Amino acid sequence: MDTATSIRDSIFRLRDFVAERIIGQDHLVERLLVALLADGHLLVEGAPGLAKTRAIKVLGEGIEGDFHRVQFTPDLLPADLTGTEIYRPQDGSFTFQQGPLFHNLVLADEVNRAPAKVQSALLEAMAERQITIGRVSYPLPALFMVMATQNPLEQEGTYPLPEAQLDRFLLHINIGYPDHAAEKRILHLARKEAAAEEASGETAPAPSPVLDQAGIFAARRAILEMYMSEDVENYLMEIVFATRDPEVYSPDLGSWLAYGGSPRATLALDRAARAHAWLRGEDFVAPSDLQDVAHDVLRHRIILKYEAAADGITPDRFIDELLGRIPVP
Repeated sequence: MDTATSIRDSIFRLRDFVAERIIGQDHLVERLLVALLADGHLLVEGAPGLAKTRAIKVLGEGIEGDFHRVQFTPDLLPADLTGTEIYRPQDGSFTFQQGPLFHNLVLADEVNRAPAKVQSALLEAMAERQITIGRVSYPLPALFMVMATQNPLEQEGTYPLPEAQLDRFLLHINIGYPDHAAEKRILHLARKEAAAEEASGETAPAPSPVLDQAGIFAARRAILEMYMSEDVENYLMEIVFATRDPEVYSPDLGSWLAYGGSPRATLALDRAARAHAWLRGEDFVAPSDLQDVAHDVLRHRIILKYEAAADGITPDRFIDELLGRIPVP
């Protein structure tokens, strides 16, 4: 077995490890792996109880690294994320105590419940991969990924993320309820886990990781080296440029749009499509890979006019209309 096949098999084992423990959310599991392999961050929106927290925790159990969950609340302070300098009266010095952002996987639970200063600290860490306290900057781990969640059911007492900063997230996905069969499997799994804990009298120990960090970095390098034809690359560019100038394809689309995707959208679409193709076992990027990830890459980077939103037009519908009009190579 060659090295490339071994790396891909190890990622597939990680996917199976997570999928066995997260039932009914196949899209979330796949997008978690896409974000991990594309070195990006993930914003997940869905009702409570849909395994958002469990998903990132299980991913943390499956890889070499540490995981930390932060519950965002209105009284949270930036130092609660970044850490702070602690005064030592013994010698009159200050010692920096690291905050939860210095973990490999960070869950920012209900990120829209925290005020702007806290959100800014998180988004800066995501973009710069470092924390600055006073005059000193502290690098974050080489493997660093944030999954932030939003609860769409409650709006009172929340602070929506600024539109101009949302594109710090590689992907924004919406998840829904599992179907009847999946929820029955969830019920059986929960019973089995509860019975095992009752029998042992304590919480079951975390399983051994199935993938080390070296494997993740090797997979990322392989993904960046994947072949993308010039026709597919031009198609990628055309998708993003169409979000800025949609009237080229339809006057109606132009009347819906206020702002389109920035160059960061181009980079995100490229990285996500490559990771998606690699997870399918391919050695090249196809137009279908771009189409499959386009909604998750672009929905938080497109700002519609008020009139369009009032008429029930959503970013997903806008993207559907665009993809339906752009010629596929």
